[in-house]
Amino acid sequence: MTVSNAVLRERRAAAVPQGVATSMPSFIDRAENAELWDVEGRRYIDFAGGIAVLNVGHRHPKVIAAAKAQLDRFTHSAFQVNAYEPYVALAERLGALAPFSGPARTLLLTTGAEATENAVKIARAATGRSAVIAFTGGFHGRTMLAMAMTGKVVPYKRNFGPMAGEVYHVPFPIAHYGVSVEDSLRALAFLFAADVDPEQVAAIIIEPVQGEGGFHQAPVELLRALRALCDEHGILLIADEVQTGFARTGRMFGIEHSGVEPDLLAVAKSLGGGFPISGVIGRADVMDTVMPGGLGGTYGGSPVACAAALAVLDVIAEEGLLDRANEIGARLTARLAAMQDRNSLLPIGHLRGPGAMIAFDMLAAHGGDEPDGAAAKTLVQRAHQAGLILLSCGTHGETIRLLMPLTASDAIIDEGMDILERVLQA
Repeated sequence: MTVSNAVLRERRAAAVPQGVATSMPSFIDRAENAELWDVEGRRYIDFAGGIAVLNVGHRHPKVIAAAKAQLDRFTHSAFQVNAYEPYVALAERLGALAPFSGPARTLLLTTGAEATENAVKIARAATGRSAVIAFTGGFHGRTMLAMAMTGKVVPYKRNFGPMAGEVYHVPFPIAHYGVSVEDSLRALAFLFAADVDPEQVAAIIIEPVQGEGGFHQAPVELLRALRALCDEHGILLIADEVQTGFARTGRMFGIEHSGVEPDLLAVAKSLGGGFPISGVIGRADVMDTVMPGGLGGTYGGSPVACAAALAVLDVIAEEGLLDRANEIGARLTARLAAMQDRNSLLPIGHLRGPGAMIAFDMLAAHGGDEPDGAAAKTLVQRAHQAGLILLSCGTHGETIRLLMPLTASDAIIDEGMDILERVLQA
């Protein structure tokens, strides 16, 4: 007997705390590439990708085959107890792909928050310092240090204080919010003068493209200035690539668009193709400053997830997903630009994003800049009712982000965009 969405919602309400929010009212039964079906058999086109986790799509055959093969051998030993080859192989692959000019080392973990927190741990060990600088609008996770680094109070910090100490924020440059690169750098200079000596700063952490913050790309001038400041003061630069990594932006890592070399990369999400895995990739001299036993975790670098991740990297290379991301981005941008010019549709604007990390804002009026978070929320609900999964984000909840699998066909993408155009009808 098929269980209904309504019955499952009642069971969920009785068993799961309300703090675990769910965007969609339906319960998923199965999925394939860029399509989902709920427990009542209704089909949806997936433009969310499990929040940027499924760059290679739901259940890619090569990823599933690799995971099944590993399941037939063993599922767990804890790498700190009995090591296994898939962990080493994945560390080798990631180190070779990392945008460092010298040798790299890789620590494997389970979640994105683990990755950002361990990147800071490593930076503190390497520098002998404790302070961390992050940016407003940035999202680095929900655990205590990651939450402190996240630059948004509601819903991530409210009622969870006090925050971890020695974490400072500076404004992220967004032109239509009236914040320039010069403003960000001036605020950083004020921070160094008023609140924290740069000689006490272990790391600056930044997303090459903000995820939850609204898909705003870090300007090249900002990243170059941060690199220069880090070099001047002995600070380590951490690129949070949890959402931008693994072909989403048209490069393997988002920071590569700038030509700036970070010292550490935090990775997760699409690395595992749906299996939970994350990591920190760093310069070898930095990574090796931590004493044996200082890093790790019981489930870190699960052998099944490692096998899946190795298959993900194969798929990205074999199916040309870096180029495919750019093709998808061009296709989306062309459609959205045409929609933006139509007065018969709800007002949208600020089209942006590298590769297939595309977003637009819902606006209060055509041609204006005032954000409309309520309209974005309504649009997500209308899209779901019409069979399209969308996500909103941004400082005011005004941004609609598009994160379909890079393996989605043109036909599926066009079908999803047709639905989006229909639900944008004023």
